[in-house]
Amino acid sequence: MKYFSTLVFFVFFVTCSAFSQGKVVKYTVSSGETINQIAQKFKVTPYDIYELNPDARSGIKPNTVLLIPSTTKGADKKETAVVKSAGNSKEIIHEVQPKETFWSIEHKYGISDEALKAANPFLEKDGIQTGQKLVIPAKGSMPKTAVTADKKPKEIGSEKYVFHDVQPKETKFGIAKQYNMTVEELEKRNPDIVSGLPVGYRLTIKGKAPKTETTTAVKTEEPKKTAETSKKAVSYMEYQVKPKETFYSLGRVFHLTQDELIALNPSLSEGVKEGMVLKVPAGYVAPQPIVTPQDKPSETIATKEVEKPAEKPYENTGGGIKIVDKVKSETVSIDPEIVELTKKRGQIDRKKVVLLLPFNLAKLQSDTTGMAARLKTDKFLNMTLDFYSGAMMAIDSAKTLKLPIDVSIYDSQETKTTSNVSSLIAQNKLQNADAVIGPFYQNNAETTANSLRMFNVPVISPLSKDVANPIDNLYQTIPSNDVVRNAIFDYMRSKNGNIVAVVDKKKESVISYIKQNQRGVVFASLTETGALDAANLKSLLLPNRMNYVVMETGNTAMIKTVIKALIDAQKTCQVQLVILEQNSTLDTDEISFDNLVKLKLMYPSVTRDSDEQSASIFKKEYKMKNKTYPNTYATRGFDVTFDTMMRLVQGKTYQETTDLMTTQQVDNKFQFYKKEDGGHANKGVYILYYDSDLTLKVAN
Repeated sequence: MKYFSTLVFFVFFVTCSAFSQGKVVKYTVSSGETINQIAQKFKVTPYDIYELNPDARSGIKPNTVLLIPSTTKGADKKETAVVKSAGNSKEIIHEVQPKETFWSIEHKYGISDEALKAANPFLEKDGIQTGQKLVIPAKGSMPKTAVTADKKPKEIGSEKYVFHDVQPKETKFGIAKQYNMTVEELEKRNPDIVSGLPVGYRLTIKGKAPKTETTTAVKTEEPKKTAETSKKAVSYMEYQVKPKETFYSLGRVFHLTQDELIALNPSLSEGVKEGMVLKVPAGYVAPQPIVTPQDKPSETIATKEVEKPAEKPYENTGGGIKIVDKVKSETVSIDPEIVELTKKRGQIDRKKVVLLLPFNLAKLQSDTTGMAARLKTDKFLNMTLDFYSGAMMAIDSAKTLKLPIDVSIYDSQETKTTSNVSSLIAQNKLQNADAVIGPFYQNNAETTANSLRMFNVPVISPLSKDVANPIDNLYQTIPSNDVVRNAIFDYMRSKNGNIVAVVDKKKESVISYIKQNQRGVVFASLTETGALDAANLKSLLLPNRMNYVVMETGNTAMIKTVIKALIDAQKTCQVQLVILEQNSTLDTDEISFDNLVKLKLMYPSVTRDSDEQSASIFKKEYKMKNKTYPNTYATRGFDVTFDTMMRLVQGKTYQETTDLMTTQQVDNKFQFYKKEDGGHANKGVYILYYDSDLTLKVAN
């Protein structure tokens, strides 16, 4: 933002005087240090350091002397506004900045659209323009429904209703651009799309949707080139910033740009600080699951229903789906929940799927702290409930498809080293299954597979990332780290890419992996101090081929050097930045997200964020049933369970289908292969990259 010189002097004077009464420490920057590290060392925030050292915003160098406040007493914020007193109220003059809108200004000062336009009548005709001086009325001086004596309220006419039906592959960014509006404004008019953009969804672009609308409705108006600023209200929630969160990480969680976050929370203009309470659109962050009892007091299996007593997943209906609950009255254990997905007489070859889920109901019954308190601290229980809720959605889908499958769910009563699987086998409850999903812990999954090996029952490990022991009937659904790494190198070679590696000396395991498993990869030279030789890196890039630069380092200075060198190199050759795993350093404010997008940052992942219609339907149905959007564990519960059931109805055994087919569900891919030493693993990996519209896409 630009400021008049007098305002700059005024703000600088106030900033300095704010710390004049507190002690200030002089600190000399060491090589490789960052503002974040220094702030942590002195128990202050980066914002506090920037207040006393404005030049540090453009970067710091070794031996630079910084002033560090001994207290975190904040200075007055810089504002593009001047406050004037008028009697008992205050009036603010705001200078419109580039990219500001009615909405961002109104939310910055907490005023209504009517109040702003009443105080600035010319806005009705001219709209918002950069450089305008706006009068911001004091809060409470003009209620949203108040009418000034010389200006009547604008009558709400019958504004034409304009809608847009979402087509496959369309994005919020593209639609907003088409109608000359921001993504934020589009979401304000259509709150249901904040977490996703379902294909076929009817978006309100202008006006108000009629109460009754037929399927033969047609668009009444072509896209306008003027942005609409009077929008439908959006519900918001408060979110407290956690340690080490940044604009980048917050943006990924809430699907908002940095400018959009600042528009909602002007205090963010001075940086993200731990403990801040932010205003964000409701619906982005899934609330913690709530456990409610089933209808009968003795049935304590947890569900994801909220706001009302949980009902059984299915009602008893003749000829349809039926639930049989067998609960031993003398114990808190739950016998199987048998879900009969079809009821056709004479049908043969019905398949049986068993889910072993660690509800640990005995512990829950004896816990005196209460379920709500337990949910706040027990991550494993939350994970189990989320997985269960996704699995129940899969069972519901199988019921709709009338698949000939019975599903039994048992409490596996797991710890890391124990479970009740041996007891279930002793009761002959697992031996006749066509597939067993679970247990969760790797050790328990292997024990179960060993016990069921003589019965040739496939045991599917749903969540463990550990490398499995060689057991023929054990199926690992999460790819191992080496499989994930191999996938992206295989992709780069399939594109005839020139692969160059920039690896920190501290990453010895990565260096060893590449040298042993990825022949032909060239390493960029490092200096004696461990810094990157940028000139050498550029010399390794080829002008006539796609150059993939694999970067593995947590050093901020090295990352910046790599990014700068590659952006410069883009003038003469094709370059794409690649990482082998999630890198937390890229989430910091010191690394420009825009530059990562320019380099189309690419990485391997075991999940994707699908925009296919089937995925959108799942998310929509899940939210309707559970009052929140599915998280990773819920989606995995659906994918693993539904994939297992679909394989069993192909006229082949589960084992045979794993040799013949690769499947994709909502977020997960299942491409099993037989390991040389025995057992089966999954090599279903997605190659993801950031496209120019800031969205993640699957590389072809």
